[in-house]
Amino acid sequence: MLQDLVGALVAAAAVGLVYLWAAARVVKQYERGVVFRLGRLLGDPRPPGFTTVIPVVDRLQKVNMQIVTLPIPAQEGITRDNVTVRVDAVVYFKVIDAASALITVEDYRFAVSQMAQTSLRSIIGKSDLDDLLSNREKLNQGLELMIDSPAVGWGVQIDRVEIKDVSLPDTMKRSMARQAEADRERRARVINADAELQASKKLAEAAGVMSGQPAALQLRLLQTVVAVAAEKNSTLVLPFPVELLRFLERSTHEHEAAPARDETRPAPTPSVEASVEEAPAPGTASEAAPVSLTTDPADDD
Repeated sequence: MLQDLVGALVAAAAVGLVYLWAAARVVKQYERGVVFRLGRLLGDPRPPGFTTVIPVVDRLQKVNMQIVTLPIPAQEGITRDNVTVRVDAVVYFKVIDAASALITVEDYRFAVSQMAQTSLRSIIGKSDLDDLLSNREKLNQGLELMIDSPAVGWGVQIDRVEIKDVSLPDTMKRSMARQAEADRERRARVINADAELQASKKLAEAAGVMSGQPAALQLRLLQTVVAVAAEKNSTLVLPFPVELLRFLERSTHEHEAAPARDETRPAPTPSVEASVEEAPAPGTASEAAPVSLTTDPADDD
């Protein structure tokens, strides 16, 4: 009798252990357990920790509540200004309602992925190329709103959406490179012209100061000689005083003006002086009276 009682207790304990082993479940900290009893949702999701279910009758499904990083495959589309581009992005989302994520949609990961691809194509068609390249923050916000609107009903919250890369055709890249190069060249020319204008104003002011002080030009010439002689070169610099240059300039002008004055003066006429000696008395024979001609020395020239 006692042995039968002990055997029954041992059997009951064994059955209890088997039942506990079959009914015991452990839910991790980042998970929630959704229990279905005979196919129907049973209460609220189970919190993290140890929990039990009825074997065969209950079925526990665990839902990950962590933020999921979902890459969006590259989508090719035509922008509003008729440029073909390929854009890829990434979506960060998490489950906020475990029961809705399992009941409302069949596969919430696949649903979010398809919705993200569709929204990305729509954003490409509504945007210009300049917006895709330089105004991504606004496009990210618009893309996030487009995905988040239907995802709220699935128990999913979109945390962030980022456009990773925009691929352009090679012809478009070359055109943009030429445009950027032309713009840089234009800015360089404008800067050089502005620098020349400022330099000319300063040089005009310096010339005005030096015209009032002639020695300043000589000092500037000496400074230039020192600057040139500081480096090793084969150039021979021979400075001339400014006063000597001015003297040579005045001499040249006077030499050029002298022949002009000689040409305008009339030519002198030769003068002849005739002196006749006293004639002899009539009836006396005498030689012919000599006549002397005197010419101005200037006429011989």
